[in-house]
Amino acid sequence: MNTSTGETSVPAVRFAAVTFDCPDPAELASFYRQALGLPVGYESEDFVLLGEKGSPGLGFNRLADYRRPTWPAPDQEKQAHLELGVDDLDAAQARLLALGAVEPGSQPQPDRWRVLLDPAGHPFCITTFA
Repeated sequence: MNTSTGETSVPAVRFAAVTFDCPDPAELASFYRQALGLPVGYESEDFVLLGEKGSPGLGFNRLADYRRPTWPAPDQEKQAHLELGVDDLDAAQARLLALGAVEPGSQPQPDRWRVLLDPAGHPFCITTFA
């Protein structure tokens, strides 16, 4: 509390990272490190964080009983997904597939964005609108 004004100070909170559960954090971090050019900020056997200090990053957490999302089938929901901005949908898709992404059979609006699956099965989108 600021005693001169009687105001309560609010602690600063900033967005730090999005973390994905997966069976192998090193493997999934490698895919996203290559795809996005992010450095490894922290690494242990069960967790990897990609990103620069002071900037938002991506985390990958080992989950022993991880169940791969079944998108678009609702059996095992996707939980969350990333939207990645690209300049060229076709070129970006080809690069990400070469890095280990998989193209699912369903593409809701392929002229606006493409849905891909990372090596652990998490859906993510690439779009020229971001």
